[in-house]
Amino acid sequence: MSDAYDAIVIGAGHNGLVAGAALARRGHRVVILEKRGVTGGLCAREEFHPGYFASGLLHDTATLRRGVIDVLRLNEYGLDLNGQPERIFSPARADAGSDRGLIISTNADETAAGLASVSAHDAGAYVRWRAFVKRVRGVVEPMLCEEPPDLSDFSMSNLMGLAQRGLAARRLGASVLMGLIRIPPMCVADWLREYFETEALNALLTGPAILGTWCGPWSPGTAANLLIRECTAGSPVVGGAGALAESLLRAARHFGAQVRTDASVTRVRVSNGRVEGVDLKGGESIDARVVLSSVDPKTTMLTLLDAADVPQQAVHQAEVFRARGTTACVRLALDGRIVFSCRPDAREAHVRTGADLDTLERAFDAVKYRRMSEGPWLDIYIASVEDESAAPAGCDSVSVLASFVPRDLDGGWTDAAREHLANAVTAELERFAPGLSRRVIGREVLSPADIESRYGTWGGHIHHGEHALDQLVVRPFPAAGHYATPVEGLYLAGSGSFPGGGVSGAPGLLGAMTAMRTL
Repeated sequence: MSDAYDAIVIGAGHNGLVAGAALARRGHRVVILEKRGVTGGLCAREEFHPGYFASGLLHDTATLRRGVIDVLRLNEYGLDLNGQPERIFSPARADAGSDRGLIISTNADETAAGLASVSAHDAGAYVRWRAFVKRVRGVVEPMLCEEPPDLSDFSMSNLMGLAQRGLAARRLGASVLMGLIRIPPMCVADWLREYFETEALNALLTGPAILGTWCGPWSPGTAANLLIRECTAGSPVVGGAGALAESLLRAARHFGAQVRTDASVTRVRVSNGRVEGVDLKGGESIDARVVLSSVDPKTTMLTLLDAADVPQQAVHQAEVFRARGTTACVRLALDGRIVFSCRPDAREAHVRTGADLDTLERAFDAVKYRRMSEGPWLDIYIASVEDESAAPAGCDSVSVLASFVPRDLDGGWTDAAREHLANAVTAELERFAPGLSRRVIGREVLSPADIESRYGTWGGHIHHGEHALDQLVVRPFPAAGHYATPVEGLYLAGSGSFPGGGVSGAPGLLGAMTAMRTL
């Protein structure tokens, strides 16, 4: 039995590091326990081929919350934001003639200038769309940086908070407010087609609405995912998610948090309805006043806790919480640069494929029948564009998130199935970057089953649970919708909690703030 801590944080992914750092900064004695040999979780920078590094599994770092950066002073611990509007490149296929693809950014005028040669209508529509997002951001973003409202709490302070949010929404004006209210239940395809006529633009913008979900662009509620993402996006982190994870580790240690790797938690110990600490693989027990779990809520409630310690209703809610992984990762080590035929000189770090919405919908159809799509939708991060150390000089490290790949593949994830997936991804990339396959000297394939095994996420889900409207409004489920679980002293602080997955750091910070009230 070791000495007691004020708080134990299970998992040293980005949210776990945020939670541990925030608690330690307030003077609490904290230990962060990570079962793997490296910290960072889905954001960990890892070598997948000699001399080639992937900057985490998650590509989109533009949604890192400003509050996390400020509270933890991450700029003092190596965090560097790009400082420029986020840019995403959608290449045209090699057989598309003079089509040069699209590049969009959060700079509306810059993007409109590039769209003008494609569609004068869409150039103007993009400015209007960005103006709408900017207008409603002032209402949406604060709600995603604070604890969700407790509609069962009729205290004066809570009612005042709800009233203030309502007043902020009313200031939008009737027309904008009605537009905001009608968007969340919509499918993203319908919302975007109200603005844009260019299908390649619609497909490019759709990305955040469907990445990591059990959804296609015609699925209801996917517009909410895009709205949330666009209302919280800022400048991306230079060096990607891996650079963020490294700065968080430095901050946590500086504030006094102890970080232990190869420390696998097997059980959260509970006595008389209250948490006492955790047991580790190997027999060690650690005591603490509170425990924060940054692993997914299904694992926390159904695996780390004894069933007798959890109310049956909470067990049922955890069991039906949907976490069906649909995203695989294929990492490619190239002996040269990746060259897109439509723009041979382009050096963009973030790239998305997708010709039109209907093609994306058909790709999603395969998952319903436990098949992988033969034309997967690809979200690509080229780490070596921003970090020269990610690959040897003149070479590229390419990380590809392939969507519409089922966790429970028909026939199982055999070596042959992984090879088939890698070949399908490479063949899809070849359509945009001819000759790419000849430059591949190494690759790593992570199916959703492999993601589950390596990172411990239930179902291999990269968001710790699906981003469906019902699982975002109350996340993960009513029994733990405000970070506190039915077990006194046990809190959730991972992507399975509000406001959801991705590289925001908000669940970790908000979970820690909730736990601090009892310390």
